[in-house]
Amino acid sequence: MPPVTVAIVLVAAVAHAGWNLVSKYKKGDTLLFVGAYTTASAILCLPLAIGAAVSGSQPITWALVAAAAVSAALHLTYSLTLQAGYDRADLGVVYPIARGVGPLLTIVIAIFLLGERPTALAIIGALVILAGILVVTGNPFQRTGSRPLRGIAWGTTTGATIAAYTLWDAFAIGSIGLAPVSYYAGTLVIQVVFLAPAIIRRRAAFANTLRVNRAPIAAVAVLSPLAYILVLTAMQTSPVALVAPLREASIVIGALLAWRLFGEGHLARRLIGAVIVLAGIAGISL
Repeated sequence: MPPVTVAIVLVAAVAHAGWNLVSKYKKGDTLLFVGAYTTASAILCLPLAIGAAVSGSQPITWALVAAAAVSAALHLTYSLTLQAGYDRADLGVVYPIARGVGPLLTIVIAIFLLGERPTALAIIGALVILAGILVVTGNPFQRTGSRPLRGIAWGTTTGATIAAYTLWDAFAIGSIGLAPVSYYAGTLVIQVVFLAPAIIRRRAAFANTLRVNRAPIAAVAVLSPLAYILVLTAMQTSPVALVAPLREASIVIGALLAWRLFGEGHLARRLIGAVIVLAGIAGISL
């Protein structure tokens, strides 16, 4: 994988870790919070998609609309599953398991069903990244907090949704040839359409969600699309079997931020895991 592409995915990982840390501290209803930041993201991205359509670089076609609709359903399932998991279990269990299961499923499906053929060194690098993630997160069964088994279940379910939208989006970007910004803007707009009935029906509660979560909504609305548009850009030129595990460097970044900002322990284990992940990134890069 070209070094520039690796850098793009790592920047995406930083943005992804940031918005997941922020979203853990939301207040109120999960569905309305997802609706709020999705709407804000759509407002930010839509002008870029309109500009691409006017310039002719990415016309609005039936292929774009259909692919975006499928992606919107998958992303919305992911968002609601992730936030429900955060409501019911520890972020330290849900987040790393979801981000580990997702790329593992993606690698298996991409190689055995989609016919991708990364080099042996790249595959080893991807597996080393997953091993580093396990070192960083530790054993979920030993965690204190609320019901680690519940967190594992929610994390695994979320990981399955990650694999689903990652593989579909790789197909839309790589095989159909859709532009990342226009495509993702379309998924956001359609997600807002899906969420609109619930938002309208509960508009008073939605207004309260906007009021008490201004900072988290603003942060997620910027960082979430930034992270994923960068990943989609990487998918234009690199196999999804490599992009998927590489973007999970966000787990290491999130773990180190949690230690620095929130005083979480196990710094030595996190640093060892980070070094292992870096070795895996080097394998993918070469």
